[in-house]
Amino acid sequence: MPSNDYWQFPAIDPVIFSIGFIDIRWYGLAYLAAFAFAYFWGMRQTEKDPNWSKEQFSDLLFWGFIGVIVGGRVGYTFFYQFERFVDNPLYLFYIHEGGMSFHGGLLGVIAAMYLYARKKQRSFLQVGDFVAPLVPMGLFFGRIGNFINGELWGRAAEVPWAMYFPSGGPVPRHPSQLYEALLEGLLLFAVIIWFQRKPRGVGAVSGLFLLGYGVARFIVEFFREPDAHLGLLSLGMSMGQWLTLPMIILGIILMVRAKPRA
Repeated sequence: MPSNDYWQFPAIDPVIFSIGFIDIRWYGLAYLAAFAFAYFWGMRQTEKDPNWSKEQFSDLLFWGFIGVIVGGRVGYTFFYQFERFVDNPLYLFYIHEGGMSFHGGLLGVIAAMYLYARKKQRSFLQVGDFVAPLVPMGLFFGRIGNFINGELWGRAAEVPWAMYFPSGGPVPRHPSQLYEALLEGLLLFAVIIWFQRKPRGVGAVSGLFLLGYGVARFIVEFFREPDAHLGLLSLGMSMGQWLTLPMIILGIILMVRAKPRA
């Protein structure tokens, strides 16, 4: 029997309410909150950046929405469920079963930004610098959604705030979703906003986002339970950590290149 010395996961129904056969879920609400914040902050940025109009940003946000949804699903399927996809290619469309990958969503957004920049004849890195501050709070809401769903919990732990998750077995675990919400979300957002207070070279803000997210995710992965069907990979690192390393390297490169040379 679970000990009473640790927190019990709050009994939160992942479905808020239903309309006929359609379930309105907290996780879907988290996505809605993420895009609502992105819209709010992006519009705020257009008031300070003469290079962007509200119409241009609205257009970019639509492209980004498509990129994150398609990229997130394709990334999850290929990074984490490839064998299942090989057995049944239609699994890619089993969205009702859940499964989204941040790294896949990021690649989808990058592809959308590239196409947008090419269509509008803009610098790709300029577009990236504009988008970067909009992402962390989306991650915050997404991780809160993961927590409410009781999924993606952490490794076994004995810290005072460890928690029993319904699907996590009879052992207390790190609430790693909340760690990610704080580090990848609130803290990264605050750092980027602070960094933007001074003029920066093109690509610097994009680089900071990649570096900041990469470091935060790499650290949290030490507390997050690896995917059961993958476990730990080479050098004892998880899939999330391996996927994060290129982000850290690219982030450093972008920041160095953006730094004015004496």
